[in-house]
Amino acid sequence: MFINIHTHHPRNNEEWSILSLHANFETIHSLSYYSTGIHPCYIEAYTIEEEMNKMKISSTANNVLAIGECGLDRICGVDFKLQEKVFIEQILWANEIAKPLIIHCVRAHREIIQLLKEHNRIAPVIFHGFNNNIDIANDIVSQGYYLSFGKSLFNPHEENVFAAVSNEKIFLETDDSELPIDAVFKQAAKIKNTSAEQLNNQIQKNVQKVFNLSL
Repeated sequence: MFINIHTHHPRNNEEWSILSLHANFETIHSLSYYSTGIHPCYIEAYTIEEEMNKMKISSTANNVLAIGECGLDRICGVDFKLQEKVFIEQILWANEIAKPLIIHCVRAHREIIQLLKEHNRIAPVIFHGFNNNIDIANDIVSQGYYLSFGKSLFNPHEENVFAAVSNEKIFLETDDSELPIDAVFKQAAKIKNTSAEQLNNQIQKNVQKVFNLSL
């Protein structure tokens, strides 16, 4: 089965996936793996304390593998200072329960890296849905963090970026797209000049390292 590190769709029989929830945390059941987090674009000041408490309770379940997606987004309408406050609280919570972070980042990678440094981020970090240039990719990877790629691999400008990132630092995902994960793997393998099966074997090792989980 192909590894789908971040999706908003229920798992199909052809994949091992982590389903991302930013609300309705009570819907978690034991037959799937999840990440739970407060998405920066859906923060509402008058409900954030309640939602944060619900997220924290849900995230302690054994099949919740990560906190996220969480992070910063400069193009959504939520106040940036409020985004930072909520993100910091999730960094600290992920530290407390020793689970990785799955990052949503739009035009704010330097701010995110700085906040991770300031708040002693020690567990693995995955920047999901990466769709940026090689300099930013190198900056993120140089911190020891991981990059997850999805539909951006079908954009010619992203191929060189993906090709340059070490296979030991990548994941693949479908996010909210309707693309099947095997199509993402096929495109990724083409760019990397390898087979989808070999790429999946390496990503399985990455899952084991990041999530301390044997597949």
